[in-house]
Amino acid sequence: MKKPPLYLLLLAFCAVFCMPVWAEKADRNKPMNIEANTMRVDDVKQLTIFDGNVVMTKGSIVVRAAKIDVRQSADGYQVAVITGTPDKPAFFRQKREAVDEFIEVESERIDYDGSADIVKFTGKAQLRRLRGAVLADEISGAVIVYENLTDKFSVDGSSAAAASPGVTPAPGGRVRAMLTPKPEAAAPSAPASKTLAQPGPTLRPSATLGSNPQ
Repeated sequence: MKKPPLYLLLLAFCAVFCMPVWAEKADRNKPMNIEANTMRVDDVKQLTIFDGNVVMTKGSIVVRAAKIDVRQSADGYQVAVITGTPDKPAFFRQKREAVDEFIEVESERIDYDGSADIVKFTGKAQLRRLRGAVLADEISGAVIVYENLTDKFSVDGSSAAAASPGVTPAPGGRVRAMLTPKPEAAAPSAPASKTLAQPGPTLRPSATLGSNPQ
């Protein structure tokens, strides 16, 4: 069976990486742009590597990393590894659908497993939700795992969860979260009541003081 071109594998990866729980749907149809210092393609291993100050944009999606590896597994699924550094972690940002909110995630490493449809953020992982430019929620831990199929995510603060070589555990081995209440919608103002002007009494002239009107 003829193997698909590597750029098609990369496009497939970027399409599924749009996390549906917060994804801007229009991003799937936007063109993808990637900048890097170097790019290497290995058709035999079905591997594409972007290395050095990598920046990927696709609609509202922005990914910044030191390195992005995309591989096709033997069973036809995409596997991707996005790596940063302890000083400059990998960064992911995307607009949420139909609201003025953005999701940002930073971690030293991001793994995408196409067969399980799971995204894993490892090493000083931080997830932020912004309303416009204002920080609304922030969650941090050693590992954040998002399951596309069930729209669930979990956070683990233990150092054992980040037991990958070169990955920094969360400070204190604890999960930390800052959550703000959803702003209440402003109640519609009641329309001003229209009061019809009542006609005043009709005055009739009198011929003499105290007499009946003529």
